[in-house]
Amino acid sequence: MNNFFHTPSRPPSRTRLRLIAAISLLTMMALLSPTSHAQNYPKKPIVVIVPATAGSAPDVRMRQVAPKMGEFLGQPLIIENRPGANGAIGAREAAKAAPDGYTFLHANISNLLNDVFTSEKGTRLAEDLIAIGDIESGPLIVVVNPNVQVKSLKELIELAKSKPNVLTYGSGGSGGLIQLMGERVKLAADIKILEVPYKSPGAEMPDLIAGHLDVGFGVWSVLGPLIKSGKIRALAVASSTHLPMAPEIATMAEAGLPGMETTAWNGLFAPAGTSKEVIQTLYKALVFSLSSQEVHDLFASTGSLTGGKTPEQFADFVKAEKNKWSNVVKLANIKPQ
Repeated sequence: MNNFFHTPSRPPSRTRLRLIAAISLLTMMALLSPTSHAQNYPKKPIVVIVPATAGSAPDVRMRQVAPKMGEFLGQPLIIENRPGANGAIGAREAAKAAPDGYTFLHANISNLLNDVFTSEKGTRLAEDLIAIGDIESGPLIVVVNPNVQVKSLKELIELAKSKPNVLTYGSGGSGGLIQLMGERVKLAADIKILEVPYKSPGAEMPDLIAGHLDVGFGVWSVLGPLIKSGKIRALAVASSTHLPMAPEIATMAEAGLPGMETTAWNGLFAPAGTSKEVIQTLYKALVFSLSSQEVHDLFASTGSLTGGKTPEQFADFVKAEKNKWSNVVKLANIKPQ
């Protein structure tokens, strides 16, 4: 038996350790180096369908990631905006494209929630569209107007129990992530807080700041400046770990509601039937982009957590997300409008 990597009688020599380290380094360099990763692919520009308007947050993020991916692949990535139907129009177009690696989709949590409510064939993530890898994520944060006399999520729950159907929270409309997060908290804590729906996520912020709403949910890129300025108060973050940019905010588990992880995320998907070799090449290009200092700094400046899950890990994550939110929709009897 070859005991090169494991010799029970004595620890590995420095030479062996250096060789192991060198092998690991070469493996990483092979993954991230924009060299001969594929001999025959790609041979022409690649289209990325973004199911959102030009200038929107998803569009901006993809345009930040695309140049480094193009550098790795040796071909440019062309962004095509296909907004509408909460992302379903773009997903449908991407799923119908030839599975040759020259068209893929930049999907987000809205596409997944479409799957939860409709399960429309032709747009389903991790089924009609194959996972390539995640780009970024941002956990939702529970906040209140400073006039609400609570300093923690536990105190908010106690207040809500003492005043059922008195407190209010703003959502971005029926079927959106904020509404589902709000209803999930209500179910877990056994409290009654009234939802006030708005036309889009973030549209509720002026009323929350003004005190017309009591509770809100959102990501750091939206809420961070308001929290720092004292216009709203953060109670907890729906993550298993603290936010690097605000470690003082308690996690939901620390605040008394474990297992409440809720993130807004996005990632890349290819049409079903795309070869594993092409998926791996695109994944390596994505990792190359996410590993660059330039992209890292852009993400950090908005409080986003960088992705990098493998295609298999991302597919499992998407399926788990669908199951999680399907259960919430069923238990809370949420109907899309």
